[in-house]
Amino acid sequence: MHLNCCNYCFHVHKEKYLLQLWQQVSKLQKFFFFYSLDEPISEVLHFKDKILTSTLLLELNTLRKDRILTDVVLCSEGKEIPCHCNVLVSSSPYFYAMFCSSFLETQKPQINLQGVPYDILTSMVEYVYTGSISITMELVLPLMQTASMLQYGRLFEACSTFLQAQLKILHCSSVREKARELAVKSFSDVVVSEDFCELLLPELVSYLEDDRLCVEEEQVFKTLLAWIHHDPFSRRGTIHDLFRRVRLRHVHPSYLFQFIAKDLLVQSSSLSTEMIESVRCLLFSVGTHCPGDLEPMWAAPRRQNCKEALVVVGGRKNGERTSREALLYDEQTHCWQWLAKVPLRLYRPAYVCMHSILYVLGGLTMRAGGHCTPSNTVYTLSLKTNQWRMGEPMLMPRYTPSELHLPTFNFQNIRVRRRRCHAETSLNDPGLIFQGYFGCLIMYHIGRNLWCRMETRTVKNVCAPAAVIDDKIYIVDCYTRRMVAYDVKTNRFEKCENMKARKMHHSATVVNDKIYVTGGRFINCHESVEDSDSFDCYVPTTDSWASMGTLPFKLFDHGSVPLVYLSDKFLPVPT
Repeated sequence: MHLNCCNYCFHVHKEKYLLQLWQQVSKLQKFFFFYSLDEPISEVLHFKDKILTSTLLLELNTLRKDRILTDVVLCSEGKEIPCHCNVLVSSSPYFYAMFCSSFLETQKPQINLQGVPYDILTSMVEYVYTGSISITMELVLPLMQTASMLQYGRLFEACSTFLQAQLKILHCSSVREKARELAVKSFSDVVVSEDFCELLLPELVSYLEDDRLCVEEEQVFKTLLAWIHHDPFSRRGTIHDLFRRVRLRHVHPSYLFQFIAKDLLVQSSSLSTEMIESVRCLLFSVGTHCPGDLEPMWAAPRRQNCKEALVVVGGRKNGERTSREALLYDEQTHCWQWLAKVPLRLYRPAYVCMHSILYVLGGLTMRAGGHCTPSNTVYTLSLKTNQWRMGEPMLMPRYTPSELHLPTFNFQNIRVRRRRCHAETSLNDPGLIFQGYFGCLIMYHIGRNLWCRMETRTVKNVCAPAAVIDDKIYIVDCYTRRMVAYDVKTNRFEKCENMKARKMHHSATVVNDKIYVTGGRFINCHESVEDSDSFDCYVPTTDSWASMGTLPFKLFDHGSVPLVYLSDKFLPVPT
């Protein structure tokens, strides 16, 4: 009886179930009839969980804040931000290269991001985990710099768009000035962007005329030529006007004559070729004066970011044999920095700096048996690479006991002589060279092709170094404490404040309108000759001397020259 009841219930429920199933199939048939006549029926369901993908980063951010499964720490300003390495790697090529290569950071649990403010780094990490960030006027510039450094391209573009909108809509002068300040400081990076070549002519001119532009004048030339070549048909007529924005006096002649002058678009401009030819005549012709239309370009001062430093090179170090050391002194930090050593030991070569390059010409080399042989070698040192290169040798071996000072205009004034002359220098006026021969002073006037003897009872000895400031030649005497200045305009000698101590075999040069006197030898209280590490400075405006401390070692018979370089560039340390 019980079994029959069960069978009856089964059949009743079965009929109900089949009826429901038939109703569902009927609905599906209608659905496919109306909606799937042209669509193939797939046997796979492609399911996408949008909730999971939208909340995954949020869940990872929660884990990060709770320091769960974090395996790397980003550090800034002494503070730490825990992160997940795989999240950083998947979000940025910068972190991918850091953690997925042979960099040392791969093995480090902490990464110190120097130069990135902590609040900016915090915002960047929140952006990585959430995809959201708040860009404000106070944060936009450091955010752009950090986004560029860490290679978050979309964030960089967002900052750029925001900044452009503020400049156009709000006409905010302070924002515009901040953006321009960033552009002139990083000009070398800005000019390689595609947008730079789309600048209008007035905008380009405003950059080229900016005194704060942190770049060599050769780069300025390269930039304006790239801008012209971007649209040569419509821009070729602007060449001459743009050339007038370059500070020609500070462009290396080889770059001007070998690269700029040979450019086809430049050659197509008669005004530009005439200007280049005028510069050539100005540099290489004796007695040539600067043409009136060229004078404003030639007289333009260096840009603000060009820094002048003292370089001390060669000489006899600590009473030993000839030194190969080259040192750079920074007036702002008051620190000495070692540059790459001179390739060869040279006694009393000539030293000169031109266009941020140090030249060492000639000198005596020691041979077997103690014999000295004059050399015709030329070595050059560039601070960009901090490496010495061998230049074209001189036509004949020469040596001189003095450093040379280039004039502003004429290369003809570069002279290296066998005769013993120490007070050899030249004025900004291209018409004069001033020399000292065995205690007598001689002046050569280039325009008149005339030598004349100058009598003075103040200077009585050999080997007195000389330096030029404006229209005065300062002679730093040897064996006495005297210093005199010859005024070219008045044709008179003026007595200056005496040095603090007597010295000889020292060196003197001008850096930032001050005379630096380094090293030398002196007679001590026991009447013995002793090497010196003195480092003194004379200020003409106050007619006073001041001690600058000491050299890193005792030195004499060395050279000292001023060298100009960009202040924001890192000076490499020799290996």
